Amino acid sequence: MLIKIHPDNPSEREINKIVDLLKRGGIIIYPTDTVYGLGCDINNPKAVEQIARIKGIKLEKANFSFICYDLSHLSDFTKPLNNETFKLMKRNLPGPFTFILEANNNVPKLFKSKKKTVGIRIPSHNIPRQIVNALGNPIMSTSIHDTDDIIEFTTDPELIHERYENLVDAVIDGGYGNNVPSTVVDCTGNRFEIIRQGIGELEY
Repeated sequence: MLIKIHPDNPSEREINKIVDLLKRGGIIIYPTDTVYGLGCDINNPKAVEQIARIKGIKLEKANFSFICYDLSHLSDFTKPLNNETFKLMKRNLPGPFTFILEANNNVPKLFKSKKKTVGIRIPSHNIPRQIVNALGNPIMSTSIHDTDDIIEFTTDPELIHERYENLVDAVIDGGYGNNVPSTVVDCTGNRFEIIRQGIGELEY
């Protein structure tokens, strides 16, 4: 199912359709401010496991991120942040960044692992943020990779739909995506460390 949603002004009806799908354990592909993402409701273990299978990775080793609407969900999944980290995130979010933070006890239960960290994303894109806002909790997120060795990420939602239509419940067409992923910032050490430079230029 390919669902067109306007990226700047998402239709409430279409967003609610996606939310209903997620609540029933559905898996979606959706646009972000970087590459297209593959996601599900974090509270649905079967959907989370299915995403790991689609990606061909073991769930306990998966580095999935959580897409949040704003910083208010953080305490549900992370240990308390120091002021420096909170200020850094506030300065750069919403934006094309994934912040690696220390996970609290809720995260390992979701991944059936001993995960000590969690990636947090608040994209500056209306579609995923409105989905999360209507759902009431974050969605799981991982990037859609291309099988082409030269082009790492697929940008055309119609081509994504062709490839994934039998694996996911819905592909959201929010226009062409980017082909550069988010910048990943590790905030768990003594200093902030960029472990993948993506599209986002971090503002300290």
